[in-house]
Amino acid sequence: MSKSLIDLLAILDIEPLEVNMFRGVSPQTSWQRVFGGQVIGQALVAACRTVEGRMPHSLHCYFLLPGDPQIPIIYEVDRLRDGKSYATRRVTAIQHGHAIFSMMVSFHVEEATAFDHQDRMPDVPPPDKLTAEELARQPILSQMPEFIRRYYESDRPIELRPVEYQRYFGKKIEDGRINIWIRTAAKLPDDPALHMCALAYASDFSLLDAAMARYGRTLFEKTMLPASLDHAMWFHRPFHADEWLLYSQDSPSAQNGRGLTRGLIFKPDGTLVASVAQEGSLRERREKPAGKA
Repeated sequence: MSKSLIDLLAILDIEPLEVNMFRGVSPQTSWQRVFGGQVIGQALVAACRTVEGRMPHSLHCYFLLPGDPQIPIIYEVDRLRDGKSYATRRVTAIQHGHAIFSMMVSFHVEEATAFDHQDRMPDVPPPDKLTAEELARQPILSQMPEFIRRYYESDRPIELRPVEYQRYFGKKIEDGRINIWIRTAAKLPDDPALHMCALAYASDFSLLDAAMARYGRTLFEKTMLPASLDHAMWFHRPFHADEWLLYSQDSPSAQNGRGLTRGLIFKPDGTLVASVAQEGSLRERREKPAGKA
């Protein structure tokens, strides 16, 4: 397993400041704004630290303003409800005196049910067939853009192994369905809530890019100006975020400068562990009109 230059445990280990108030910091990177998954993960940690005896089962959040990676983020938790089966928390992330992010989290006690079904996992190559070494045997790798090569380097806390890597060369995916194997780059302590927070962090990687698969394009193009608007996630079954998980994604709609994307996350044995949905802004840079001679 690769060693990431970004310590995910350090990112998620937010500092308690006061009752219901925490402080999180950003890693030292070249990113111009805070990665959305970081804010989701840290906010979920803050919520989890105010609840006992139950685990999160869903979260719904909005990105209000870009985060500044140079200063800490303050997370304020409102304890909205503590019922017999469910608890609800609202988390607000604050920088420069303004809310930059808002999230609602629902917690549920474990209970038995007569209903248990799930979608089937797509039939895709396993992650060990998508290593840099395996791809190096294919002539197409020498033409691979630099940004996709970085997927195989240890410059992030999440390892990513795209299945349909041909789309980075302009291949259109007719039904828009793409798959990526993901796991944390380092082992995590055996804490189920921490693994949920880690997967919440990872769930924002590449999801909005699914809206571009039908066109043979990606959000990494210099002409694109993407931004996440909201994010929702549901946890279904136990998992370990430091073991390979298949993130199967699609985009049912894009219009009016926005794209809706969805994701199902499976264990290698086919168990569905989480579902995700996100809408984002999909804008292209407008070329400035040429000046008159």
